[in-house]
Amino acid sequence: MPREPLDALPLDAYRVPAADEVTALVSLTGTEHEIWDRALPYLDVRDNDLHSLYAYGLATALLSAVPGARAEVVLPAILLHDTGWKAVDPARILPAIAPGSHDAATIRRHETEGAAIAARILADIGYPREETARITAIVDGHDTRRHALNADDAVVKDADKLWRLTPHGLRTIGSWFRLDAEPTLRLVLSGTYDRLLTEPARAVAGALAAIAGLGHSPQARALRGRTPLTTSDHDQGCDQGSDQGYDWGYG
Repeated sequence: MPREPLDALPLDAYRVPAADEVTALVSLTGTEHEIWDRALPYLDVRDNDLHSLYAYGLATALLSAVPGARAEVVLPAILLHDTGWKAVDPARILPAIAPGSHDAATIRRHETEGAAIAARILADIGYPREETARITAIVDGHDTRRHALNADDAVVKDADKLWRLTPHGLRTIGSWFRLDAEPTLRLVLSGTYDRLLTEPARAVAGALAAIAGLGHSPQARALRGRTPLTTSDHDQGCDQGSDQGYDWGYG
């Protein structure tokens, strides 16, 4: 039987808490905001702007759960890690990151270029030299180096990869390779979960994968089919990569 629609219940604005009263909201302030503004001109390739922003949020969440990871290294590194794609011929990017690609030189170039860009940006804002050296070392190897240099590097690597399993990540990656949502999820998960370096990241990945996977289950499809989709339902489906085609191996 069709579900009976619920009448909307307008809520008084005063019942919604202010942003600074809510736990776990993330925003860029101070130095990170300045780094973001300077990095942004280099991030208008391959959806790296939103990718880096969402990865920043994931890194912020992981910081509190990974002992030894330092915000002053992790957060600038995650904002700057993919700036080097700006120096790569756009026609080479997707072939280089596609499953089965053997173009390691292109992947490596975006790391070395990104490290140089990060060094310039951090020097321009007067960032401490010791932290700058740690940040550039992370950027220079964040994809091709499988092991982590330290806890900071592990958090950056894991936040970078976790983005793939977010709604924006799945939608973006699916569009790159013209894959529908469910094959995109399988492809992303097969190349992501076992490469995560920290237990907190694996917990986040498991939660994101469970939600996305159940969204494609026969049970969920049956529930979606029993009543017409509302505008919000449709938007939510698109966020999960519905009918979209993926980025591979390197987030």
